[in-house]
Amino acid sequence: MQSLAIIGGGLVGASLALALQQGARERGWQIHLIEPFEPGHEYQPSYDARSTALSYGTRLIYQRLGLWQRIAERAEPIRRIHVSERGRFGAARLHARDEGVEALGYVVENAWIGHCLWQALDDQVVIRHCPAEVERLEPCAAGYRLGFSDGRSLHCDLAVLADGGRSGLREQLGIEVSRRPYGQTALIANITPGKPHGGLAFERFTADGPMALLPLQDNRCALVWTRSQADAARLAQAHEAVFLAELQEAFGYRLGGLQQVGARHLYPLTLIEADEQVRSGLVVLGNAAHSLHPIAGQGYNLSLRDVDALSVALLRSEAALGDLAVLQDYARRQRLDQQLTVGFSDQVTRLFGDSARLVTAGRNLGLLGLDLMPAAKRWFARQAMGLGTRAG
Repeated sequence: MQSLAIIGGGLVGASLALALQQGARERGWQIHLIEPFEPGHEYQPSYDARSTALSYGTRLIYQRLGLWQRIAERAEPIRRIHVSERGRFGAARLHARDEGVEALGYVVENAWIGHCLWQALDDQVVIRHCPAEVERLEPCAAGYRLGFSDGRSLHCDLAVLADGGRSGLREQLGIEVSRRPYGQTALIANITPGKPHGGLAFERFTADGPMALLPLQDNRCALVWTRSQADAARLAQAHEAVFLAELQEAFGYRLGGLQQVGARHLYPLTLIEADEQVRSGLVVLGNAAHSLHPIAGQGYNLSLRDVDALSVALLRSEAALGDLAVLQDYARRQRLDQQLTVGFSDQVTRLFGDSARLVTAGRNLGLLGLDLMPAAKRWFARQAMGLGTRAG
């Protein structure tokens, strides 16, 4: 019996297990899903829950996996996106109806996505190891041997590293990464606005860093506010009234007076790309493969497209699991999507982080032009929807 081990049972790892589940059942494969944290069996809604912006392309993938109807129960549609720069009159406005879709994307709590994924897994095909932690990963003649922290071991024909951007196993295997620090920190929190958000998402660029306010259920908004490391640390500790006043000053009153902020979390920002994503019997996936700036909301959606492409490559092949040629073909096919998405996210971040007068004037005109030129606007919308390199 052939087997694969997915190291990391978060959203990316669990999505891969689900994408392979039916094919694995038909082929007699066994999937081992290894996660260091015990997931809750019951979903518990929370004001402070972290959330992810799912692109329209991600919805299409989850629809094919039969999971979207369940996820949609707690998904808030992004019907419009407003892109602006503080102190400038240029703006770009994207609307779902102009793209012929119900929504440009959706904002969903991570815990709910994870709950839906784990509920959909079949214990006869997907063996769950949790809580469990892999300490060692050793290449064998065919596949890899995993060494667990409790002394157990497991052989697999294909190991998938989906254990996050700080993957110790990636480092242990000698896989180098390229790092480009942004010199910024993302402050993440949920906000209650004074007015109904109406499915409107905001991308706003300021001299101190970009921010995004994304619509959530229960008339909350998910805030991603990029600041310098010192300023982000100060804001994280500031009294609620002080924090809301500074946020209001930076964002404005398009959503009325900001009423409440929940728990605040800080994430130092660095663009990370693994120099290798495949070896014989090995795939690096998710944040372990590429970790993007969150302001453009592209990271998880790119990872899910990788999951989709990898599952298709494995299930279409007659070769053994872990075959290097199959994995190299997968990596080659995904390379353009990864380059375009990483480049789009990185360039948007760097462009709007430059306060030079000519650059400021140029991007202000660019926002105006984007709003006035249908072809450019459609390209931008398709990038935001996760359809940039897809036919539809």
